[in-house]
Amino acid sequence: MNLKSAWSRRSFLSTFSVALGGLWSVRNAKAATLMAGGPYTAPLGGGASAIRSGLGSTGDIYAELGVVPVINGAGTYTILGGSLMYPEVIEAMRLGNEKFVNINDLEVAAGKKMAELCKMPEGYTGLVTAGAAAALLVGYAAILTGDNPQYIQQIPDLTGMPKSEVIIQKSHRYPFDHQVRQTGVKLVEVVTREDLIAAINPRTAALHFTNLFNEKGHVKVDEFVQIAHQHNLPAFNDAAADTPPISRLWKYTEMGYDLVTFSGGKDIRGPQAAGLLMGKQELIRCALLNMSPQEDTIGRPCKVGKEEICGMLKALELFVASDQDAILKQYYAQLGRISDVVTKIPGVKTSYDFNPKQIANHTVSLKISWDPDKISLTTKQVMQQLAATRPRSIRVGGNGDDEKKSKNPAVEVTAWQMQSGDELIIANRLSEILQSAPSAS
Repeated sequence: MNLKSAWSRRSFLSTFSVALGGLWSVRNAKAATLMAGGPYTAPLGGGASAIRSGLGSTGDIYAELGVVPVINGAGTYTILGGSLMYPEVIEAMRLGNEKFVNINDLEVAAGKKMAELCKMPEGYTGLVTAGAAAALLVGYAAILTGDNPQYIQQIPDLTGMPKSEVIIQKSHRYPFDHQVRQTGVKLVEVVTREDLIAAINPRTAALHFTNLFNEKGHVKVDEFVQIAHQHNLPAFNDAAADTPPISRLWKYTEMGYDLVTFSGGKDIRGPQAAGLLMGKQELIRCALLNMSPQEDTIGRPCKVGKEEICGMLKALELFVASDQDAILKQYYAQLGRISDVVTKIPGVKTSYDFNPKQIANHTVSLKISWDPDKISLTTKQVMQQLAATRPRSIRVGGNGDDEKKSKNPAVEVTAWQMQSGDELIIANRLSEILQSAPSAS
């Protein structure tokens, strides 16, 4: 297949059915669909499970495997599975599984649909990747190799290649720059604007920006891309966890960033093993050359299936069309039910935490604090008892590893990954733990 010519082919994406058989309860399907701003259609079939024998036939696959499921009051953590997909997304994945397709053709078509949904500027397109970390890897591979077959096979050995350095602000270093370094580049740390400009040299391949740390760095998000382009260099913005608001999906390409990545399995609620890479068409084309299904590439392990591509697009479509104000209102209502229960306990207080300017994990949380002179429990002890709850473990946020916080113990609960009714389970269990604590002497 000629990937260069493929970008001009007609984009396609079928309209996916809302119907679904036995994958979610009617109650949760209805709530999720209405939250997404769409009409509700009852799922097909009446059985608890479409699997008649063997693994999954009981309808509780985790119980069969002996794995404790989690009530997620913490957030979109990869270690907890990211997020819960809407029924329409699961149905799109099922439809994607019904036929074979050339993955490269599908990626090109998906990129065009992504460009449409995310209001990308002329000359931009997208790529569905195996998560945002994979997008970093194949995106930087594209910058380094172009479409040179020798370089594509050679990377991460950069011997003889023209570029080998990526500049990053020192305050923007984070665990995921490992995926940048995985391409073989040297990360050059800078602090000030002057440092950044002075560090640019003929070996510089790109400038990397960690969107989460915009306020920490001396050079802010808008100026960073301007400096890159003044020196004819690409700028890559990692905005993995930075939606909502929805507008961030097009904010950074509008600024001119050459590549931008978002996680697909967080609040967009696509497949956990999927991500979005947006950028200049030539760079996206070369990113696809550096990843599966192509062989002998650094991104071959970053395989994304036809089902995940279809599911990711459907999730993106739903997310862009969703009423975020209505969803936020529902989150407040769920958290309010928790607050109503726990504040009946003497010494317990609650407060809402929502910062409209927050960059990553932009949602509302409920802070639940207690007077240690009345309730002799640390944050860590409460979190441990919640985690030990059965039949489902309960996970919440907090500073359980910081003993200095024990003087002001508190946990935080977010609602964005809770299913309907989970808030009452959390409220009652937390109330039980706090009331059964020994009184402070």
